[in-house]
Amino acid sequence: MAALRDGDFAALQSLLKAPSKDAVRQLCQECFSSPPAGLGPLALRACPGLASDAEEAEQLVSALHNLTRHIVYHGLTKAEDILALFPENFHQNLKNLLTKIILENISAWRNEAQASQISLPRLVDMDWRVDIKTSSDSISRMAVPTCLLQLKMQEDVALCGNSAVVSALTMELSKETLDTMLEGLGRIRDQLSAVANK
Repeated sequence: MAALRDGDFAALQSLLKAPSKDAVRQLCQECFSSPPAGLGPLALRACPGLASDAEEAEQLVSALHNLTRHIVYHGLTKAEDILALFPENFHQNLKNLLTKIILENISAWRNEAQASQISLPRLVDMDWRVDIKTSSDSISRMAVPTCLLQLKMQEDVALCGNSAVVSALTMELSKETLDTMLEGLGRIRDQLSAVANK
């Protein structure tokens, strides 16, 4: 995560030319959601009245992108923490407006940032049933209860384009295998609870 520079705050002063608070709010949302490579086109489209030229517009959206990402990345959720980032000579009303907009959106932005990370597949559904095998090539395996477990997993959207790919994995588990699996899952649950309670 790039550190905030004095030039970023100088570029943000262009927001004083915004026609309304809603225009600033919209630009903040678009700057956070845009990847760094998409900031150039965003600057040309969103900042015609805010900047005197394309370079100034790019500096503005880049500064707003860096500011919003920095705040989300560092988990700043209090107004005083965000206000402390701004230099003392920064326009007071603009500083307050940006802080208010960021606090309004920080929860959604955090969720968006987490959702856009490359990650392992996520479990989205689980189904199971108990079957009794009534025929087998081995006498010892007749009338044995087994569990059929189906896990539905969603692949990471960042890896497979805009469409979410859901795959299903079905497995057959004996009572012994299921007991071992449940014991392992119980240990995982206990460790997660211990970490969450710290």
